[in-house]
Amino acid sequence: MQAGNFVSGALLAVGLMLVGCGGPTVEDTGAQDLTSREALVPNCSDTTEGFISYSNAQYTQIVGYSGCGCGRWTRWGQSTQYSIVTDLCVPPQTPEA
Repeated sequence: MQAGNFVSGALLAVGLMLVGCGGPTVEDTGAQDLTSREALVPNCSDTTEGFISYSNAQYTQIVGYSGCGCGRWTRWGQSTQYSIVTDLCVPPQTPEA
């Protein structure tokens, strides 16, 4: 009877150790996230194209920019459906006083 209890206890201990060792570690997950984020930044070495976003269909007020026109990937403001393609670097707009 004691041998049976010993074997059952040993099997339970081995099972618990195997279950606890099977999941991914936190470091592995963080490394995967970093790799995926790096791919989202475009390579600006061969283009100066960017997009200027406007607040309305009349294209009168700039509300955002994203692109390579500033020598490196730049993004500020918001993207809208009213946008145009440009080769210029557009700095963030400051409100008029």
